Amino acid sequence: MADVQTCTLLSEEEKLDALDPLRHLRAAADDTEDVSDIVPAQRPSILNQTVELAFSTVSTSADRIENNHVPEERGSEDRVVIKLMVDASPGCGGVAWPAGEVLSRYIARRGLSSMKRKTVLELGSGTGLVGLVAGKLGGDVWITDQAPLLDIMRRNVIMNDLSERVRVAELDWGTPIPFFSDFPRHPDVILAADCVYFEPAFPLLVQTLAELVPVPSLSVTDAQPEVLFCYKKRRKADKRFFALLKKEFSWTEVADDPDHEVYTREAISLLRLIRRSR
Repeated sequence: MADVQTCTLLSEEEKLDALDPLRHLRAAADDTEDVSDIVPAQRPSILNQTVELAFSTVSTSADRIENNHVPEERGSEDRVVIKLMVDASPGCGGVAWPAGEVLSRYIARRGLSSMKRKTVLELGSGTGLVGLVAGKLGGDVWITDQAPLLDIMRRNVIMNDLSERVRVAELDWGTPIPFFSDFPRHPDVILAADCVYFEPAFPLLVQTLAELVPVPSLSVTDAQPEVLFCYKKRRKADKRFFALLKKEFSWTEVADDPDHEVYTREAISLLRLIRRSR
């Protein structure tokens, strides 16, 4: 969820990120044995270029039967491959940022069944990367952002042959949730990556999250959605976002990601948000 004016407010460090969105993760992984396995390759370009990203996943015998594969006794490693148009001209949301890579890798690692038949909503989608991965994993996905980024998201949906699983919608944080007949007002899964960067938008993002996740109640038996929130700490002002967030949500670090130490060294956190009771 970004525009050109927002990009001008980013620090010099973030401008370098725009030229090569994965440079921080590559630097963090320099001392590991399998750098390419942690950080998908991406050409450093931000002007109307196409990149291809691959994320390891695991398919079960049931997954392979459903997808006309030969079943195997044990899980078999596969890849989720995403073709991605990146273009900074509509705003810095038009490029792939590190936290989106981390969240995409995490949900892919959970397996081809992790999103199957679940309603998934991504906030601040930008290029749509995380939502596209969720679509490849079988989710019924909506990717959302501001109007200038809708075109690049639509192109990426078509490029990945996901028109039947992934839909695009405009959603400005802090505004009413769209009243499309099939828009998920209370989805099963909410995904958000690299959404903490522009201080005036902090209360708006919290407002939208709170509207999407109902307050737990003894009289309401509906299951709470899973909210996965990945962000890169860039400035002290980020603390103000979490001060606002804690009024509505608590959170825990995602503990079952083997890449946790790698991205933590680069100030990237992957959190699971839990709605507070009143």
